[in-house]
Amino acid sequence: MTDVTLSSKNPTAVKAEALVVATAQTSDGVAVVSDQLPTDLLTQLETLAPQLGVTGARDEVRKIPAGDKLAADVLVLTGLGERTEDGTFTAETLRRAAGAATRELAGLASAAIALPASDDAEITAVTEGALLGAYAFNRYRTAGKAAKAGATGGAKDAKATGKDTAKNGKDPVATIEILTPLHKNAKAKLAAERAEILAAAVHATRDLVNTAPNELYPATFADAAKAAAKDVKHLKVTVLDDKQLASGGYGGLTAVGQGSSRGPRLVKVAYTPAKPTAKVALVGKGITFDSGGISIKPAAGMEAMKSDMAGAAAVLSTVVAAAKLNLPVAVTGYLCLAENMPGGNAQRPADVITIYGGKTVEVLNTDAEGRIVMADGLVSAVEDGHDVVLDIATLTGAQMVALGNRTSAVMGTDEVRDEVKAAADASGELFWPMPLPEELKANIKSKVADVANSGPRWGGMLNAGLFLQTFVGDHPWAHLDIAGPAFNEGGAHGYTSGGGTGVGVRTLLSFVEGRAAAAAALPAK
Repeated sequence: MTDVTLSSKNPTAVKAEALVVATAQTSDGVAVVSDQLPTDLLTQLETLAPQLGVTGARDEVRKIPAGDKLAADVLVLTGLGERTEDGTFTAETLRRAAGAATRELAGLASAAIALPASDDAEITAVTEGALLGAYAFNRYRTAGKAAKAGATGGAKDAKATGKDTAKNGKDPVATIEILTPLHKNAKAKLAAERAEILAAAVHATRDLVNTAPNELYPATFADAAKAAAKDVKHLKVTVLDDKQLASGGYGGLTAVGQGSSRGPRLVKVAYTPAKPTAKVALVGKGITFDSGGISIKPAAGMEAMKSDMAGAAAVLSTVVAAAKLNLPVAVTGYLCLAENMPGGNAQRPADVITIYGGKTVEVLNTDAEGRIVMADGLVSAVEDGHDVVLDIATLTGAQMVALGNRTSAVMGTDEVRDEVKAAADASGELFWPMPLPEELKANIKSKVADVANSGPRWGGMLNAGLFLQTFVGDHPWAHLDIAGPAFNEGGAHGYTSGGGTGVGVRTLLSFVEGRAAAAAALPAK
């Protein structure tokens, strides 16, 4: 991953291949947001802005020669849009501007970022954004270095070095300096260190989501969890394979996974600090490929269904990040892993299955499989006695109908739902609270079992939430539906890459940190 440091260097004197400076929209045109660049250079840039195509709009990045007034080679102007009413810029605005800039710096060895970074919040936002934007998934590309290796060293060498080659043959920028007067401040350093751990967690989630489904299936996902936890203190991974799941009564995972030649897994990733102040469970949907099963999906767009394990990926990365940050909260992740395929032994519409814990489910639609595997994980999490249970899943197309492909949904018990929303707001992720209306429970009523796995089209996202609620009872709980935001099928924007986005990691980690802060604020016993 890109290396980042804090520095007090003057932007005019910093020697880097690129210097990133912010622009903003004003009533008069464009303002360059800097109090350290030479006044005549600022005037020149603002005067020439129309000719340079610079508007200061959000997500706008323009590169121009730095000229003889700067030590850097290239000047990069990244847009912040308009200031808020108090004349500042929000943390998320800074985060997106930094990320938009570093996305455009692939192939460079060094960059210096001179965005507003005069307090901890600004340093956090700029550092996070810069690192989140500096991402590329290179595993399967054979251009550039990989192609050269293949020509001289064979296919094995080409595959091994393929990781060195990003989109268009360029790696993300190698090193970044965040220019700030607080470069020696202890809190600022901690903020930067946290940003590195967080960005690494998001990148790891993106990598898992972007991995081809012929390589990432339940068993190899379990291996990835073990690898991620290796050498991380207080972290333990436990894996139940298909035989153990069947004998243990995990009917949801068993039923969904039986249509594939590659059996299901339930992976428990537990971080247990010495004296935890709270216990949080995170349950993630991990359908490594979703064909729909016998209720098969249309062929168009099915390739995106490799992303149906994004919830489990986010859970794994969050638990690892919590451990690396040494948070005083015990966090246990439950990765509910299966491949939903229409094999000869696949579950059928009208099957009745028994979830872990004893409740029965009538399968009306095999393409509503995520909630079935999640049921096993939720019951297990509640049984283990955590203070609160969160689940996260690419669960319903109805989420995208309601909220689009950038805003996720959260529902659950009122207090926990609101706590998740606050954590999302603090982290910069877009979540919106949704209800679980009592009257919609009739939609998932079964004629033959305790509950049906599917209901009418209308209110589909809420029907799915009510189904999950069946398996947590009155336990403090929230459900995060990230179906649209988890996988970006459009163009990159801000710090968000194409493909896997890593959504949910920042919110989940912020939630856990909030629990830690709440416990610390309680009077000592």
